[in-house]
Amino acid sequence: LISYFFLSSKIHFKMTSRAMLSVARQCTNVANKPQFARASTSLLQSRSFGSSVEQVVTATDAFKKSCYLEINFAINEESTVYEAVQQFAAYDIGALVTVDSAGNVAGVISERDYVTKIALLGRNSKDTKIKEISTKASNLITAGPGDSVDLCMSKMLSKDIRHLPLLDADDKVIGMLSIKDLVKTIVQEKEKTIKVLSDFALGKGGHYGSE
Repeated sequence: LISYFFLSSKIHFKMTSRAMLSVARQCTNVANKPQFARASTSLLQSRSFGSSVEQVVTATDAFKKSCYLEINFAINEESTVYEAVQQFAAYDIGALVTVDSAGNVAGVISERDYVTKIALLGRNSKDTKIKEISTKASNLITAGPGDSVDLCMSKMLSKDIRHLPLLDADDKVIGMLSIKDLVKTIVQEKEKTIKVLSDFALGKGGHYGSE
């Protein structure tokens, strides 16, 4: 049943992610239409506007809206895979940061690891330690607090992964980002940009952000 749950979740997640990415692309296409492009150029050139239409949105901004913000997203690598699965189900998440006995980042374990390395091979999750199947820190793709959302998305897409641990300057884990978090953030920012450009094109307001 656990295997069926995660296989179904994986299929549903892929379909949802594709749909959300499609929405993000549509928002970008609208913002790039000629009438909005002209409005954007005029807006950026106007001295009445103290800032650009679209500020750089960072990984930290995305994490503030993430489902990982208020939960414990770390697990000791000596714990069993079954314990990780319990956390996946309890928090409705798809990955956890693994840590060693000293609390340092050891890697990441995901639903994909469970499906491909436990369920499909007929292994027992209660007898397998997380460190046996997790992605190790040496191969880990991470993000920094100041990384842009676009950069985070590029990292995910280039490596075909769905989660990025967020590390500070001392390589201490301070958060976790999912592709869903990034897509939601991109869509929200594009919608804001479209509204500002639309209002400007229609002559609403004399300065940035006015109604």
